[in-house]
Amino acid sequence: MKVTFLGTGASHGIPVIGCRCEVCTSVNPKDKRLRSSILIETGRNVFVVDAGPDFRQQMLREQVTRINAVLLTHEHKDHTAGLDDVRAFNYLMKKAMSIYGENRVLDSIKREYAYVFSDDKYPGIPEMDLHVIDNHVFEIQGDDILPIQVFHNLLPVFGFRIQNFAYVTDAKTVPDSEKKKLLNLDVLVLSCLRVKPHISHMGLEEALDLIEELQPRKAYLTHISHMQYSYQDLDNHLPVNVFPAYDGLTIQM
Repeated sequence: MKVTFLGTGASHGIPVIGCRCEVCTSVNPKDKRLRSSILIETGRNVFVVDAGPDFRQQMLREQVTRINAVLLTHEHKDHTAGLDDVRAFNYLMKKAMSIYGENRVLDSIKREYAYVFSDDKYPGIPEMDLHVIDNHVFEIQGDDILPIQVFHNLLPVFGFRIQNFAYVTDAKTVPDSEKKKLLNLDVLVLSCLRVKPHISHMGLEEALDLIEELQPRKAYLTHISHMQYSYQDLDNHLPVNVFPAYDGLTIQM
């Protein structure tokens, strides 16, 4: 399995518009972060987790020509605002794009993209085939996907585990029942917004405490804001098996 980090930034991305802080003005390309998303290639399927405002740019950069499904963690715009651009894959693959999310999330997609689901369809609009999931394993063309329900303050958000890889973003708390799903991982990707804790996101110490508890072989931090350390400084603060993710990073399992 191959995972590509399409974006590793928080909702503003980095640099933040108008900001002149040390992170936003860094010349290190690893400090330039689009909104968070990953591409998963299993050998059977190609999945994207979340399609934020930078989706088109990310697809072009990675030269993606096939996606079997988009998995949505939750409905916030930094995770769903790029869905109109699945129309390119409708053309390339000659079918509607399969979109997976829980009922609340898909209801939001129906509202935000009402023109897609209208009886009077305008020519050239994207085609989406919505699939409701809950907190149970589901299967897409031979790949089993296990949701992990975490909480973004009070908002339920799904992480996903495929084989021994798991992706968890926008998490503040992880219930004990869900932590069991995150054991025996080769790779855990976990959001870590900033150095200090936040009302709806883990800070650095919280993320590292959870990684220490779960004991994955390797962990990568994502959904990083400009209030986190710079890439190099963050790398210097991390244990030997924990790494800052960056846009374009690929990992093989």
